[in-house]
Amino acid sequence: MLHIAASFDVIDSHTAGHPTRVILTGVPALFGSSVRERREDFRRRFDHLRTLLLHEPRGHAAMVGLVPVPSERADCGAFFISSYVYLDMCGHGTIGYAKTLAASGQISPATGDSFTLETPAGIVTVGLVWGNDGDLLSVRLRNVPSYLAIEKISVDVASLGPVSADIAYGGMWYALIDAKTLGLSLKPDSVSELLRAGSAIKMKLKEALAGNALIGDDPPPSVLFYADHAADESTHLLVLDINKFDRSPCGTGTSARLAQLKRLGRIPANGVYRAKNILGVPFLARVAGETRVNGFDAVIAEIEGSAHITAHTTIVLEADDPISEGFLCR
Repeated sequence: MLHIAASFDVIDSHTAGHPTRVILTGVPALFGSSVRERREDFRRRFDHLRTLLLHEPRGHAAMVGLVPVPSERADCGAFFISSYVYLDMCGHGTIGYAKTLAASGQISPATGDSFTLETPAGIVTVGLVWGNDGDLLSVRLRNVPSYLAIEKISVDVASLGPVSADIAYGGMWYALIDAKTLGLSLKPDSVSELLRAGSAIKMKLKEALAGNALIGDDPPPSVLFYADHAADESTHLLVLDINKFDRSPCGTGTSARLAQLKRLGRIPANGVYRAKNILGVPFLARVAGETRVNGFDAVIAEIEGSAHITAHTTIVLEADDPISEGFLCR
């Protein structure tokens, strides 16, 4: 007989290859008047649930989760958790959440073609592209303002030599690096090399940016390698840690890249930038508006992509499980 200590109803999806686990039940009520405050309450009291749900043996190093919470400022609220850190914003996760809401019948063509979502980074608008049969074909995320903050910061990396990066914000911080300048190729059989290079660069940038007022207590910039194929198309690979990379083109990273292109006067003539992952699956990015943030010119990026459901299941914890909070091999 099973003795179940805890159970969680979840729906898993992938957005261009990267997972999102939406946790529908099992998380206790959280205190706070905003999504950010509720996330901090979760971090203080229930971080063990993050590791239980996202670490091995129920998850893996690249797992991302989403916790729906009430919002007094938007149609709904959610915050993002990952195997390593808490995320202020997550583009692929938002697209996955919209797919989950559609798959579970919580949204449909009858409920409209958009909703607003409060995240720790701010309120975003989630546009919904419905098919004639009522299926959700794609999602158009209008992200928080994105901007290029630092141009051409240079760090010396022992294995690579001088590395130049642009630091940009798209809901999270990113170091944008042209892979070709380092002789790196963005393809599946080069991932191990890219992880080593990206994690080494990230460590050096963390040192160089220590005390930066803009970044503050936010996680240090992750390294987004890009390789331009044409004026309107690039391949992206985002290195998060030595053993973790984003399988999708990265929605917030693509927003940061769009801000960089806008600053450089390189927005494609047709207005659409195609950011592909290493499998060739694209996000489509457009400048939906412009504003000012922290003294910088900023863009409102619209990121379009699709998600697909991979599982609807109940995760359980047996009372005598010796690995009750999971484990993570780095």
